[in-house]
Amino acid sequence: MTSKVTDKGQVTIPKILRDRLGLDPGQEVEFEEQGGAIVVRRRVRRDPLRELVGMVKERTDVDAYLSETRGAAWQADLDAPEDPA
Repeated sequence: MTSKVTDKGQVTIPKILRDRLGLDPGQEVEFEEQGGAIVVRRRVRRDPLRELVGMVKERTDVDAYLSETRGAAWQADLDAPEDPA
């Protein structure tokens, strides 16, 4: 399979490869040079929250941690807005 580079540096990825790799219109791709060759791969968007999975190695009581870092929980009799009347 071949394709020509346009004046703008654009290249058409053959349909058979787009289908095989699941490249849809608007899909982002990444380019990398490896040993004189251009490698193009489908860009996989990473979920920033998934990047955090596994960072905490010890078991933690999340409620206790939040209470310690944020302070006491909201209490209606102490934290309710004052009546301007």
